Amino acid sequence: MNLDTLSLRTASLIAGLALALMAALAAFGNFVVIQPLVTPGDAAKTAIDTSQSEALFRWGIASLILVAVLDIIVAAALLRLFEPVNRSVSIAAAWFRVAYAAVYLVAIIQLVVALGLLGEPEQALRAIDAYGTIWLVGLILFGVHLLLIGYLAYRSGFMAKVFGILLVIAGLGYIADGFVAVLMPGPSISIGQFTFVGEVALMLWLLIRGTRKDFSHGEGDQGHYFAPDSLDSTPVR
Repeated sequence: MNLDTLSLRTASLIAGLALALMAALAAFGNFVVIQPLVTPGDAAKTAIDTSQSEALFRWGIASLILVAVLDIIVAAALLRLFEPVNRSVSIAAAWFRVAYAAVYLVAIIQLVVALGLLGEPEQALRAIDAYGTIWLVGLILFGVHLLLIGYLAYRSGFMAKVFGILLVIAGLGYIADGFVAVLMPGPSISIGQFTFVGEVALMLWLLIRGTRKDFSHGEGDQGHYFAPDSLDSTPVR
């Protein structure tokens, strides 16, 4: 096994593990903590429920902060994995994910602010609502990241093209959700909850296939995308 293959396998493992951990932490923070404790439109009940479960709420916030940190780790790992395909696009994809992580941290801060406003339920609920709004708008950046990763996956030669197509679809779903949040006031249907399959497929490929792949030889639908002697060679197009 050459050093390039070892390095890319390591990047694949790191990205896959980070994505799996993110999924667990995000599920805990959003579906176990935030959603059960927050009653939309009922500030008084939300304040009471949150006050009674403040420790749990704080753990939920902590889990979401870890999600944002892991986003940065995933960005770096995917940059290493896809850099041989197209360095410029890989760097752009990484920066879009880092920018999304920064916006998400700003959103999470609103939850911390809400804890200090539980004595003023209306303001506390507005802060919690702001968390959701900022997150949705930030998904535009995340969606662009997925579009770029989808392009890289499609052109890579070491992944089947279907992964790239699914990632592009997922990215378009998140972009649509972000713009709907900006253009249409009030609750809206989330498209991303139906188009996220590409993210799951990528995570499974990274953990199962990417950690065993011989990256010195292209095995994807496009044949030998990388020259066999080195990943630093010019891609065969």
